[in-house]
Amino acid sequence: MTALAAATGGCAHEAARVPPPPGGAIATLPLGTYTCEMPGDAGGAVGKPVPDHEFRIVNASSYKAGGIRGSYLFVGDRVTMTGGKLKGLKLHRISTGFLRKIEDNGADGDLRCVRSSRN
Repeated sequence: MTALAAATGGCAHEAARVPPPPGGAIATLPLGTYTCEMPGDAGGAVGKPVPDHEFRIVNASSYKAGGIRGSYLFVGDRVTMTGGKLKGLKLHRISTGFLRKIEDNGADGDLRCVRSSRN
């Protein structure tokens, strides 16, 4: 038994384990530009661009949209824009590089954002 374990009653190993935060682990999105669109229809374009929602992850938990820098929080599979032009926007991470807007009722909406380029 190590001196630390003996001094703490043998529970040094258990004390090192910290449970994940509620909602899941905190993470960051891959760097790059995320292009957003609404679904198209069978007779027209595949998707209808929504440039007002386009953003670029610039580092760690920062993004730029419309030339304005903002911040986001990515916990579990949920991304919340906490500052900047898109403040309040909530997204569901479907897969790496694919996000869907979360509507006010908590369901996935039609707006989708896809990582279209790397920085």
